[in-house]
Amino acid sequence: MAHQKVTFENVNGKTLDARIELPVNQHPHTFAIFAHCFTCNKNLTAVRNISRALNQQGVAVLLFDFTGLGESEGEFADTNFTSNVEDLLAAAEFLTENFKAPEMLIGHSLGGAAVLCAAPQLESVRAAATIGAPFDPEHVKHLLEDNIDEIEKTGSARVNIGGRSFTVKKQFLEDIRTQNLEEKINRMDKSLLILHSPQDLTVSIENAARLYHTARHPKSFISLDGADHLLSDKEDSFYAGDVIATWAKRYISLPKKEKLQARKEVAVRLGNEGFTTEVMVRHHDLTADEPTDVGGNDYGPSPYELLSASLGACTAMTLQMYARRKKWDLKEVVVHLEHSKDYAEDLANPEDKQSKIDVFDRLLELQGDLSDEQKQRLFEIAEKCPVHRTLHSDVKVKTSLEKEA
Repeated sequence: MAHQKVTFENVNGKTLDARIELPVNQHPHTFAIFAHCFTCNKNLTAVRNISRALNQQGVAVLLFDFTGLGESEGEFADTNFTSNVEDLLAAAEFLTENFKAPEMLIGHSLGGAAVLCAAPQLESVRAAATIGAPFDPEHVKHLLEDNIDEIEKTGSARVNIGGRSFTVKKQFLEDIRTQNLEEKINRMDKSLLILHSPQDLTVSIENAARLYHTARHPKSFISLDGADHLLSDKEDSFYAGDVIATWAKRYISLPKKEKLQARKEVAVRLGNEGFTTEVMVRHHDLTADEPTDVGGNDYGPSPYELLSASLGACTAMTLQMYARRKKWDLKEVVVHLEHSKDYAEDLANPEDKQSKIDVFDRLLELQGDLSDEQKQRLFEIAEKCPVHRTLHSDVKVKTSLEKEA
């Protein structure tokens, strides 16, 4: 994904590392902030997948590392839940001053709890989404249960969380004990989406039930059935991202079509993994991919399938335009297409790879009260649709490299 690296300071003057994931056309209409899970960072695969789904809907996402984590300054041992909320508010202030005030907050696990605390304090935020979030921040104590006695007695302890070692101080425990999330959720006047897996072994599904019953309407719950707490399976994070992006459309302020900007009519982006490709056509988003047997994820049609779709759409539109102009009773057009490569019949060297040509096998299904003569004329018109003619014409593709700023 295209992104812009940024930094901002928290209330204690520590520099927090962040990046803004941008839509493929570089012109987001809305900004969101993602708060990662306890002891995680902004580079978690699930976070990137969710961000990409929002990018495809024209939403830019600010991903940042909480103090003392990832590439951000500070000591994790000096942080607590309250400081996480303050970091989130600092991220919102940075966006407001340098880009656009955030309209959506998304939080994973303890980051979700932080979102629920920060959202009521941000007037610009219209929607919040949580993934595997605890109802009570003190729930995180179970990750520290083997070390709590030591922390209480000595003031700190080295704790192993997710295979990594962190220093946790007594002030962290004292801070989470003082949090009352129920009160904050109950007075939150934002739209809320709660995503949670029934199989979550880190934060049980009962937390989602309590969040839902405490929150005001409008509120929604989506079960991430079969997913683990970290959404380790990429299918789960893609699904969560798609759900959040679709749900958010109802609550964030989408601009009028004519105000959307793009460098050109179509923008396409592909990262350095797999072949899942983001496509934006003006304000419309598409996904292209390759089948799994050639290394793709099969999340969308292949380039040639998109080309076949273009030919089919143009054919159907051209036939309906013609029939309507003639006032013929063409109730529906269905165009069936298949692309293949075949040997040109008139070439002398059929074994030569250059002898193969592209073949689009097109079958027309015309429904309505049409005479044989009308059907035959529509058959002839299909051969004249603009995309068909383009495929038979000499085509010139002008390519240039974008100059670095």
